[in-house]
Amino acid sequence: MDCYKHLILPLVDIAYNAGQIIMQHYSGEIKVEIKEDESPVTSADLAANTYIVEKLKQLAPEINIVSEEEKNQQFSSRDVFFLVDPLDGTKSYIQRTDEFTVNIGLIKNGMPILGVVYIPAQKAMYYTGDDGAYKLIYGNGDAEKICVRDAKGQPLVVMASKSHLTQETKDYVQTLNVKEFNSAGSSLKFCYVAEGKADIYPRFGPTMEWDTAAAHAVLLAAGGNVTTAEGEAFAYGKPEYRNGFFIAKGNI
Repeated sequence: MDCYKHLILPLVDIAYNAGQIIMQHYSGEIKVEIKEDESPVTSADLAANTYIVEKLKQLAPEINIVSEEEKNQQFSSRDVFFLVDPLDGTKSYIQRTDEFTVNIGLIKNGMPILGVVYIPAQKAMYYTGDDGAYKLIYGNGDAEKICVRDAKGQPLVVMASKSHLTQETKDYVQTLNVKEFNSAGSSLKFCYVAEGKADIYPRFGPTMEWDTAAAHAVLLAAGGNVTTAEGEAFAYGKPEYRNGFFIAKGNI
């Protein structure tokens, strides 16, 4: 990470400015198209993507970029590359729930080593720092260091997807000692675990690597972890960038 840490503050700025672009579209009519995979895309997704990719190429031209909104070359876990979701939670964006994010993660040796997650409607930025994970609310003072909650032996606060709650996820949650069960959109679920608002986020349903990489990095920096459903390392650079099932958790 040391040779890439100089990128983090520029990445924070890029994510923030992309969020500004997204919010310019948010106040008016939201034009929606349906992609080949039947997922929605808006003009805000495309405008933010164009901005982020252009700025990343200027910032680090030697690093490859994989984005949700572009045809992507396949890179392996041995490569260094950015994973970008310019607007994660498009359904939440269309429904105007404020639960959508800008995600930029940096992958090295199959693992996320840097990440920024920006929530434009809440002006909240989560990001990896030199010595942990941080949260910044724009207009509300300096960034604060965040960390996972110590929940060993305690009932758990569980996060789940708002739009994709599968039966497999429900069955897994039944095996836990649950204190509270909450849902949220986009990569917010990782961030809530990272800052100790929740303890675990199981996802037994389809996601893509750009959905998870940035927030995975933040959670790691905050003292948490993400594994496969079998408890193995959750790595990046998989075929077509498709994720399997995973469990994101704090100190449980």
